[in-house]
Amino acid sequence: MKPVLQRLVDSPDQGFASWVVRGRYQNPLWHFHHECELIYNIKGTGSRLVGDHFARLRPGDLTLLGPQLPHSYHNDPATPGRRPQVHALLLQFSDATFSEEWWELPALSRVRRLVRRAAPGLLFTGATRDRVAELMRELVELSGLQRIIRLLDILDTLAASRECRPLASAAFLRGSRRFNPERMTQVWRFIHEHLNQPIFVSDLARMVRLSRGAFSRFFHLHTNKTLPLFVNELRVGRACQMLAEGEMNVTEIALACGFSNMSNFNRQFLRLKNTTPLRFRREVLAPALRSQ
Repeated sequence: MKPVLQRLVDSPDQGFASWVVRGRYQNPLWHFHHECELIYNIKGTGSRLVGDHFARLRPGDLTLLGPQLPHSYHNDPATPGRRPQVHALLLQFSDATFSEEWWELPALSRVRRLVRRAAPGLLFTGATRDRVAELMRELVELSGLQRIIRLLDILDTLAASRECRPLASAAFLRGSRRFNPERMTQVWRFIHEHLNQPIFVSDLARMVRLSRGAFSRFFHLHTNKTLPLFVNELRVGRACQMLAEGEMNVTEIALACGFSNMSNFNRQFLRLKNTTPLRFRREVLAPALRSQ
């Protein structure tokens, strides 16, 4: 079973697509594009899986995903009584955006290298991220030739930057034919939907029709992590969001994130964040309290 293919949403005669995602809860669909995809996360938290790279999704993240690279973005659901905080800008382009003659121009040589470098996905930071975010905001408001000019500005800025790092591992790219996106989508969705409940290898293995040992190997191949480590990272990441919101006490947050007792929650939080939940909350909320 091949990964789900998603296509450009704009009309094909534009050659590339750009759009705004706002207030929409995103399901963890494991998919790919023939195009490169640039994603700027303005608002909203969650998690992303790019190849075998897993990380928390944070406001300000700017990622460039190469063609055929399987990925999944999952936004945290809004807490009760709150509106969803999803807000992102997306841009897709491909080698069909310009003619072959254009792509062979010496002026676009850095952009050609950028597309090759983006094969594992790239995370951009610093001044590059800020400049590209500004250009992407302008792009969605433009039409005609101005859209193409702004696209070239974005590509040139990314291509010239050293403020980036790869996401998926070289092993993932070499062994991508061994990956099973259909099973990974099932597992990814189940974990997110049951994060506040006990999650067992045996249940997931049964769901995707694998033995426990085969599932453990399958999961490590796709994420480069064991299931307990992966789940704990996801739970602690969600707990950080809830601690920053300041609306629930620490015990309530621990239970809502799937930790059955406080000692385990504190231990996992300290191991992954090098601080305690209470200290984390004080450090996050202190600037807001001082400004009041």
